[in-house]
Amino acid sequence: MRMDALRRGCLGLQRWLLPLRCLLCQAPGADGTDLCAACAAELPRNPRCCARCALPLPAPAALCGQCQRRPPPWDAAWAPFRYGWPLDRLEARYKFGRDLAAGRALAEAWRREPRPLALPSLIVPVPLHPRRLRERGFNQALELGRPLARSLAVPLRHDLLRRRRATAAQTELDAAGRRRNVRGAFEADADVRWPAHVAILDDVMTTGATLSECARVLKGAGVARVDAWALARAPSPRG
Repeated sequence: MRMDALRRGCLGLQRWLLPLRCLLCQAPGADGTDLCAACAAELPRNPRCCARCALPLPAPAALCGQCQRRPPPWDAAWAPFRYGWPLDRLEARYKFGRDLAAGRALAEAWRREPRPLALPSLIVPVPLHPRRLRERGFNQALELGRPLARSLAVPLRHDLLRRRRATAAQTELDAAGRRRNVRGAFEADADVRWPAHVAILDDVMTTGATLSECARVLKGAGVARVDAWALARAPSPRG
């Protein structure tokens, strides 16, 4: 109790000395975040989407046309934002510019969105290969997932799913190339008794190739239900 009070006092002093500023427009931050109220309201929400893959749609649907033709290997998706302005700017600063303040703002925005009705028993972030982790210095999915997991009171484990081989960046590949790129790239810990319901978490879902491969691996490890969670969903898959 005394430690919590001390932590709150230190945080209050820090904010007095270094007031929060919006990362997008430099106005004062609002609600304890590095975004002002106006910029936070501009983050593109994704309330009308496919329930299976979170693809933004004109109206909510259980299955979009793509999922009817080729259902993904996961069972449900949650992506509370669309990948567009100004979220895409914050994401680029976080992921490629190592701007951890932008990552904190995105994690806080995700934490405040309406949660899924059926929560998993475990959250597993998409892993980076050790070489990519050394280059970047952090796993963007893991750092986004930590505050979300605490808020939802769901355990998060980053050591149960591994990327066993390095892969090329997905950014410049089309949909087919992305699927080939990550095929066989992941492995699940065979010594773990996996729970029946697991969510695999990433920062952005574009074609869903990475999440699909992770979901297939988890299903192969015995997980009955796998959900695909991402901070943001691209409006339409490339390729």
